[in-house]
Amino acid sequence: MKFREQVLLMMFAIVFFTIQTFVLSQSDSDAGCVLDIHSTLSGNDSDCVAGNWGGFVEDTCCGEVFDDYLYALAKWANQTQRLFLNATEQNNCLLLIKGSEKDVFVCGIEKLTSGAGGCSDYTVTDVLNNLGNTLTKFDEDCNLSGSAGSTDEACSLCMKRWKEIVGSSSDNGRNSMKDEAKVCSFAVLVAITSRRTGYKNWIQALYQCLGYQDFVMGLSILAGGIAGITLILLALIWILCKKGIKERFSTAREITDVSDDSQPDETSCLKIPRKEVYSATDNLNASNFIGQGVAGKVYKGVLSNGQHVAVKHIIKDGYIDTFIREVRSLSNVRHQNLVALLGYCEDKEECFLVYELCHNGNLSEWLFGKDKFLPWIHRLQIAIDSAKGVCFLHSYPEGRIVHRDIKPTNILINAKFQAKLSDFGLSKVMDLDQSYVSSEVRGTFGYVDPEYRKNHHVNASGDVYSFGMVLLQLLSGRRVINFNLNRPMPLNKMARLLADGRNIEEFADPKLSSEYSMEAFDLVFKLALSCTGLKQQRPSMEQVVQKLEKALNISTQFN
Repeated sequence: MKFREQVLLMMFAIVFFTIQTFVLSQSDSDAGCVLDIHSTLSGNDSDCVAGNWGGFVEDTCCGEVFDDYLYALAKWANQTQRLFLNATEQNNCLLLIKGSEKDVFVCGIEKLTSGAGGCSDYTVTDVLNNLGNTLTKFDEDCNLSGSAGSTDEACSLCMKRWKEIVGSSSDNGRNSMKDEAKVCSFAVLVAITSRRTGYKNWIQALYQCLGYQDFVMGLSILAGGIAGITLILLALIWILCKKGIKERFSTAREITDVSDDSQPDETSCLKIPRKEVYSATDNLNASNFIGQGVAGKVYKGVLSNGQHVAVKHIIKDGYIDTFIREVRSLSNVRHQNLVALLGYCEDKEECFLVYELCHNGNLSEWLFGKDKFLPWIHRLQIAIDSAKGVCFLHSYPEGRIVHRDIKPTNILINAKFQAKLSDFGLSKVMDLDQSYVSSEVRGTFGYVDPEYRKNHHVNASGDVYSFGMVLLQLLSGRRVINFNLNRPMPLNKMARLLADGRNIEEFADPKLSSEYSMEAFDLVFKLALSCTGLKQQRPSMEQVVQKLEKALNISTQFN
């Protein structure tokens, strides 16, 4: 028996190692490549007829290899949020592709590498967070037939919408500049297609439509500040509040009267019945829709007690933490320059957050709206109100609150034209003796502290940086990044260039028509630069408030 057992054991070992060797031999070729390069959109491009993406793909016989690489990037981005591989990762994948294809190192793929700055380092969130309603329109107008035979008319409509997203850059200038613009366009394309990687026919039709067009595109939409309100993903499933929220909230009270624009007392975060929410918004009527956030839609409404409210309807899977964070962060935090959370509603299939309504919209609408104008004094008052709100958060006795998403769209303006900071879905609470807490990078592209992006340290100075960017927008009336230039430039960099040797009056919003105190403007300009400077040189929000109040006093005397 022992001999037989030994023979059987030996045979088993031989079979096992044979299978293992076979499996390893099949996977060795994929070692080092993070992309699923075997999942292609189509067969070999033997006729070399695929699009060359406006000349970006110099060898037309590389067309389908390039398209397959874009598709692999989209699938990878769906999982990682990264848009491009770094040089090492890309080289590993190109070596693998080269084993079965032509020389892919001259196909243009090598230009789509992260680490080169600008658009090459964007994430999916960076892109989608700033597309807003434009993304919805793109989905509607690029509803191609899902086959290579999509009509020219459908492609033309899709291309028109695509140009609205990425803009159109001039053919003048160095080739390197044009390549940078194209990289920006591909960053947008990978981000958009990463949402629908299961629709291969649609992606193939989209690539064929755009690939044959002039793809020399700039990038304008990522500047942010699109009326406040962004769209990341299509609503997937309605399970946000099926995870036992009731267990996390122990108290609930009936609705009590609160006058418009007043501050509720410390215990007035109420649990509001679902029926009341639907009645207040006329069953979430489209006429009451006022915005789109990352977690869902926002509606205006009137509660049964006459209170005007803004209702955030949280419908996106994965935003349960946002719901809980906002209820916990805001339920007992009260300040005249913070939007008050009046109540919440949790149900098996949906959640709602109910806030006081700020009738005059948000700061972004006033800065960039065609028929809107903010006089200099109003800009200073809004800056002071907002700064006081942030200062209160940073000095909150029960734990410093870092907002992490300060931007014009999150600064609301009530009926008395008082500014209030809103949207605490990304906020972090720190002990007062903590210098920082570590966290994944969150926030809105253009407003995120570069040091936070590098070290993932959440602290109050990150909010100071974001607020400094808002100050620069109040001064200039410009988007946070100017993508109309050959080389996109952040607003703080533009401000520093002007400060280094030119007249800073060039930075002023033309709408102001020089009707402001130059002394006060210079004071706020320098304050904004210090806020967006190196971390150790940034002022505290208390110092920011003091400087802004000084500028207001100067301006009042000037008038």
